[in-house]
Amino acid sequence: MATCSAVHGGCPSDYVAVSIAIFSMILLFVRSSFPFLIHNVPSAKGSAFWIPVIQVIASFNFLIGIVMAGNFLKYKKNHWWLSCYVWAVWVEGPLGFGLLISCRIAQAFHLYYAFVKRRLPPIRSHFFLPLIVLPWIASAAIVHMMKPLNYRCHLGTYWIIAAICLHTLYIAVLVIFTGAIRHIEFRFDELKDLWRGILVSASLIGLWISAYILNEVHEDISWLQVTSRFLLLSTASILVLVFFSMSISQPLLTQISFIKKGPLKFKTMCQALGIPDSGLLLHREQAVAIDPNEPLDKLLTDKKFRQSFMAFADSCLAGESVHFFEEVHELGKIPTDDPVRRIYMARHIINKYIIAGAVMEVNISHRSRQAILNTTDLTHPDLFTDARNELIQLMKTNLAKDYWSSMYFIKLKDETSVRSNGHEMEQMSFSPRLSCVHAIDDPFHHDHFSCGSSQDAHDPYP
Repeated sequence: MATCSAVHGGCPSDYVAVSIAIFSMILLFVRSSFPFLIHNVPSAKGSAFWIPVIQVIASFNFLIGIVMAGNFLKYKKNHWWLSCYVWAVWVEGPLGFGLLISCRIAQAFHLYYAFVKRRLPPIRSHFFLPLIVLPWIASAAIVHMMKPLNYRCHLGTYWIIAAICLHTLYIAVLVIFTGAIRHIEFRFDELKDLWRGILVSASLIGLWISAYILNEVHEDISWLQVTSRFLLLSTASILVLVFFSMSISQPLLTQISFIKKGPLKFKTMCQALGIPDSGLLLHREQAVAIDPNEPLDKLLTDKKFRQSFMAFADSCLAGESVHFFEEVHELGKIPTDDPVRRIYMARHIINKYIIAGAVMEVNISHRSRQAILNTTDLTHPDLFTDARNELIQLMKTNLAKDYWSSMYFIKLKDETSVRSNGHEMEQMSFSPRLSCVHAIDDPFHHDHFSCGSSQDAHDPYP
């Protein structure tokens, strides 16, 4: 134990704690990148993408700040960037735990406005996040100017009370926002992840307070200081794993696990919300003749035509309008007395098609876009009506005329003809006597119906 020092570090437990921190960061990187590398999930845009990225960066800063300021490793502090004020005050504070919990508050703030107020937050996340981190920056600047740290990077009693109050204040704000949405029946793990983060962060602060008291009271006991910093870094390593969550920013990614491999249970938000049919064509659906003279918006309500038209639009690299129409059409299937599912679907459509720089941003007027983004009711049945009408006119002008002369329409007509003839042959296969038998007593009708209903009930997404 000659090389082990409570002040200068280098104890075996110190290296074990650092190894745990490194392992937790590796798991965090894998967990955050797994859906995109393995399942090829397209990355989101806006706050849905960069808030999880900031969480990973803040987690790294938090752990490296504890390691460098907690005397875990033996090194000479010959340069200014190795001082306690860089790592303990700035990296571990505003750029570490402060930024980490601020990201979670920003997510809870967004959930509160979306599901309680039923509107988008009045402050965008890229403005709100720096605003709530500002008290941490101001506190770090005061500490840096006053320089109250001793040679072991410890604060005095009054300073530590102020630091604990700052940590507790942010956890209390997170508890307030989480408590305000506790009555919402979320379809994913948002509420559970918020409460779990609160519990672990509160436990970390309790451990930090205990370690500080023990170190100050028993400053001469080296093993106590070594043990307390080991527990502190180990708990912080667990916190960064528990704190990270994609359920708030990208709910569909919660079904992906890097422990259990397998195909995605739900590929679309429509399927995850249990919307009937989810825009997919059932095998036994009766074919309907397509009349090019019909209005385009009426034709697009037919699933077979919509899929053919969508395939043509995608081949022209202009499919976002048709995809938008389909998802708005699916939104209309959700009852107005089910606000939670309607809000989920509306947020999904806004993030995917409406916000600037979205994955499939649609070409609509500024007036329609702002009307959607500034709406006071995300559950309103006419929320996307103006945007849909504009895109229908755009599709009529840019896509419809070319579609009627394309191979996609010819193929659709052939398939419709085959399906129509097959349906007529199927109707002729029943004798008049059997067709008059009640469904309960008709074995042929029972077999025919149960096959179709079994497929709809157990495998509605072929």
